[in-house]
Amino acid sequence: MNRTRLIVLLCSAEILGMLSFATFPALLPTFFREWNLSNTEAGWINGIYYAGYLLAVPVLVALTDRVDPKKIYLFATMLAFVAAAGFAVAADGFWSAMALRGLAGIGLAGTYMPGLKALTDRITGPLQSRAVAFYTGSFSIGSSLSFFAAGEISVALDWRWAFGLAALGPLAAIGLVAVLLPASRPMPVAHATRLLDFRPVLRNRPVMGFVLAYMFHNCELFGMRSWLVAFLAFSAALQAPGATVWSATTVAALINLLGLVGGVAGNELALRIGRRRFVIVAMLVSALVSLSFGLSAPLPYVLVVALAAVYGFTVSWDSSAITAGVVAAADPALRGATMAVQSSLGFVGAFLAPLAFGIVLDAAGGNEQPLAWTLAFALLAVAVAMGPLAILGLRAARAPD
Repeated sequence: MNRTRLIVLLCSAEILGMLSFATFPALLPTFFREWNLSNTEAGWINGIYYAGYLLAVPVLVALTDRVDPKKIYLFATMLAFVAAAGFAVAADGFWSAMALRGLAGIGLAGTYMPGLKALTDRITGPLQSRAVAFYTGSFSIGSSLSFFAAGEISVALDWRWAFGLAALGPLAAIGLVAVLLPASRPMPVAHATRLLDFRPVLRNRPVMGFVLAYMFHNCELFGMRSWLVAFLAFSAALQAPGATVWSATTVAALINLLGLVGGVAGNELALRIGRRRFVIVAMLVSALVSLSFGLSAPLPYVLVVALAAVYGFTVSWDSSAITAGVVAAADPALRGATMAVQSSLGFVGAFLAPLAFGIVLDAAGGNEQPLAWTLAFALLAVAVAMGPLAILGLRAARAPD
């Protein structure tokens, strides 16, 4: 397949498959009211999505070194459809939401990195880094569309319709990939004799430096995305009547869309000044923005939205550069296993951060206290600031730039 068409195909399938990705965090204020959730319970439901991801991803992504990623992609996308449709029909509280969002996370585990594997197996050379940037940037488009669609459908109909219609996205992705993505034959696995033998990857210090940076990056990224709508709704409640024009879900959709711009721009900058140097600076800058955003709730809403836009850019601008660093430093025959390690450790951060965020909110007085939000975002800032230490400690400078 033509390389441009391949990039467009897999990015489009990724966006469609993620239509239910942010439906729960987008409608979190609704579930606070209808299910009487605590912040900690909301943190669990947000986090369990990524727990499902990290439990399934070692097997599903490592299998792409042995099985055509297309087969895994189609199976997992069907799981995403079942989870979203099941939530629309059967979710009625904390435990049912936990089960169905965990299943949805398994669906993401078999689509996001296997899709990237299918892409990087077919594209080499200088274009590979840009292909990675567009693919990882499309995650932001998918999450943005999910936020927006959930908010608009919920207002027009209700939250069950929001989940039900979101389930159509994975079905469309299945159709695209099944018909248009050519089958592939995996490379022979030269170094590992067992499916889950990740020791060669763990011994690759340049890879592990970027992998740990990815884990801390995900702490900030998914902690922020899980709680962004709730924070914007809190800030809007502090404003004078008429001060807020756009709904919190619309603002969140626009903010997440900036992640695409940030990811692509960050990767281009990394190509010019060096990947390691850029990632270190980018993560430290994002930590400062996170601290500032956590203090912003009482400010005029236009300033809150402006700062959220800056945060939407900086929270994602290191993503493509980090992932490209992992791909560049990986043994090509173990690329699937390397991505499995990246996803597993990376989504430990994605699981823990939303949960820890909710725990901090409850411990600091609840989600109606500005100080509680400040402390919760400070937690994300501390996490992302650990990324540069991981890169420096494991000498990721040896990885190709």
